[in-house]
Amino acid sequence: MTETSPFTALVFGASGGIGRAVADRLAADPACRALVRLSRSSNPAIDLADEASIAAAARIVREQHGEIDLLFDATGALMVQGADGEAVGPEKTLRRLDPVAMANAFAVNAIGPALLLKHFAPLLPRGRRGVFATLSARVGSIGDNRLGGWISYRASKAALNQIVRVAAIEIARKHPESVVVALHPGTVATDLSAPFAGNRDTLSPDESAERLLDTLASLGPGDSGGFFAYDGQPIPW
Repeated sequence: MTETSPFTALVFGASGGIGRAVADRLAADPACRALVRLSRSSNPAIDLADEASIAAAARIVREQHGEIDLLFDATGALMVQGADGEAVGPEKTLRRLDPVAMANAFAVNAIGPALLLKHFAPLLPRGRRGVFATLSARVGSIGDNRLGGWISYRASKAALNQIVRVAAIEIARKHPESVVVALHPGTVATDLSAPFAGNRDTLSPDESAERLLDTLASLGPGDSGGFFAYDGQPIPW
């Protein structure tokens, strides 16, 4: 986060490639006085498909840590379960649309982060800067879409971007110093993205984490509700 004053941080999806790298960087920051790592295997555990688990984790975090200065959501999925119970990757054509897979993509990539905002945004500080950042994807940009395909993933991330925009407006009413943003991490060499990287230049999880945290450190309340790449550049909706 590159803050000079002490701060408390929480990472959702801290067992994944980017989430673990972000959490490790925060843990190594002398200014980070407390770090909470949440995932399906943490204690408490969170399951994006189970609102009760998210609500329970939020209560525990509030009791143990009070206000949280940085909430970083590194959850998300490219591969989701389809109607036949098998993992389904991004579709290349409308003919391949599977409504079950599409619903599951929205559950993980849009509804899950919305529930994190619902239960954890109240933990942001009111009297100082607080950040909620969630990993979106450049392919979620409608204005930047030139290739088509990946319908369910694109649509779920576009929905997430709208959720971030709406949440930023609401959160600012009680947390005027808040920064609520969607972030594109780049093409990162993780198990999630490796099958789809193609010939694109890739970042290591640690490189992406470093640049994402540097980007967050450069943003202020006037940037809240925005969509930014790992290099700090805004991305069109």
